[in-house]
Amino acid sequence: MEFNVTLLGQAITFAILVWFTMKFVWPPLTNMMDERAKRIADGLAAGERGKQDLEAAEKRVADELRKAKQQATEIVMAAEKRASQIVDEAKDAARVEGARIVADAKSEIDQEVLRAKEALRAQVADLAVAGAEKILRKEIDSAKHADLLASIKAEF
Repeated sequence: MEFNVTLLGQAITFAILVWFTMKFVWPPLTNMMDERAKRIADGLAAGERGKQDLEAAEKRVADELRKAKQQATEIVMAAEKRASQIVDEAKDAARVEGARIVADAKSEIDQEVLRAKEALRAQVADLAVAGAEKILRKEIDSAKHADLLASIKAEF
């Protein structure tokens, strides 16, 4: 019977140990495990949020880089367009200046031609008078024939 009493004593001691453990030891252990599980879950969630934030930041950086490249391209295109406009304006100004120079030259040539014609008329009149003087072998009075010479000049 001793075996039965010992077995019964051990069973009662085990039951007291289980009750004591369930009452005083188990709740703090489960609380600690729950808190640790919560901290781990919070850490994992924070890591996941950090990963998502990093991905969002990378997307924003990529968008900003794309926008900056697009703006740089637009600025370069605007500069090239402005340079082309400046070249075209310079060409137009050169054409206008060239046309003005040509017009001035033509005007000057026309004036020179008129002066040359007037000089030639004067020379022709003098030659005509000299020729007529030699032919007639007498002196011609230029004052009397000024009207005649003026009409000869006007004809040429």
